[in-house]
Amino acid sequence: MQDSPNPSYTSPHPQELNPQDITWPFWFLVPIYPYGQRKTLLREVVKGEVWIFEQLQGIFYVVVPIRMTVVRLEEGGLLVYAPVAPTRECLQGVRQLEAQYGSVKYIIMPTISGIEHKVFVGPFARHFPTAQIYVAPNQWSFPVNLPLSWLGLPPRRTHILPPDSREAPFAGQFDYAILDTIELGPGRFSEVVFLDRRSRTLLVTDSLVSIPQDPPEILQLNPYPLLFHARDSAFDPLQDTPQNRRQGWQRITLFAFYFQPSTLEVAPWSSVLREAVKAPERSKKAYFGLFPFRWKPNWQESFNQLHGGGQLRVAPILQTLILNRAPQAVLNWADQVARWSFDQIIPCHLTAPIAATPWEFRQAFNFLQGHSSGLPDADMAFMRRLDQGLAQRGITPPPKV
Repeated sequence: MQDSPNPSYTSPHPQELNPQDITWPFWFLVPIYPYGQRKTLLREVVKGEVWIFEQLQGIFYVVVPIRMTVVRLEEGGLLVYAPVAPTRECLQGVRQLEAQYGSVKYIIMPTISGIEHKVFVGPFARHFPTAQIYVAPNQWSFPVNLPLSWLGLPPRRTHILPPDSREAPFAGQFDYAILDTIELGPGRFSEVVFLDRRSRTLLVTDSLVSIPQDPPEILQLNPYPLLFHARDSAFDPLQDTPQNRRQGWQRITLFAFYFQPSTLEVAPWSSVLREAVKAPERSKKAYFGLFPFRWKPNWQESFNQLHGGGQLRVAPILQTLILNRAPQAVLNWADQVARWSFDQIIPCHLTAPIAATPWEFRQAFNFLQGHSSGLPDADMAFMRRLDQGLAQRGITPPPKV
């Protein structure tokens, strides 16, 4: 696998945008950054065939891209995989594609557990009243398991994906593989990956990512989260330089993947509060000067191992808390996908597109067969302690690998 080129963004008419164009009024359903203001970037990744729409999401400025993919149908019209927030700006981009290639015919909800993906499907679908919605089987909600119509999905247009992709109305162009539902005690996990045979593109949700060395384009539009995490203490000024943007991004990825990487220490709150009072920036935007993070000198080495040259990765939380509960089912699913022919992968997060082969896709799941994941034991230690604690308390079933 090699790093993919980064085609130019083609976000529609940015000079005409105003705050209302990027407003998402229902942000309180998933109250995470950037809350009610969600900028969208549109990029064409296969000319006249495949487009991606990117927004941001995160907590405490640990922000990553979240992505929707739109594919042109051979029969005319569009298929949408994993919708994002339907802001005016986002919808404007889709309408431009509709004007050229036909209306949105199918909307896919490819997960049963990712609230950050599921929450947008109903609101997005209401803007396309003739589109049919297809969702992964065995949907559930927490704390009460509600019917899909109560979650905002139009009942007359919403269908469960058939187990056999040959029975779907878009079977002439797409294959899909449904990962068997993994029972996790308080919840479930499943994912549906789609293959667009026409463009040889594999669409995945959360199962795989590739981590870039530099911050994705959408984070560059408002670099404050990058600069916030580039600091070493609350007393450091926020200086906007390419080096600081990169440093902030690399630390953000360590947070996002490990929660508590070995190269990070959390300062005592007594010290954090004393520093906050004296910090030069104490606005609400800067969390009132609170900055509890202390990075060890070797944090860069930790990131380099996580980056791994941009190779395909299964996130540590999936490795240690989810996929290892049903290793054989996951491997069977991965084997099915690896029999397809594709040249690139578009996940819903981080780098896209990723130039990758079916063999590389399959290799990413070898940790389920006892092989090393290539991630340092020290960095994985927190996730493994969390895994053991949940299993010992009977909250989740014990792992099978």
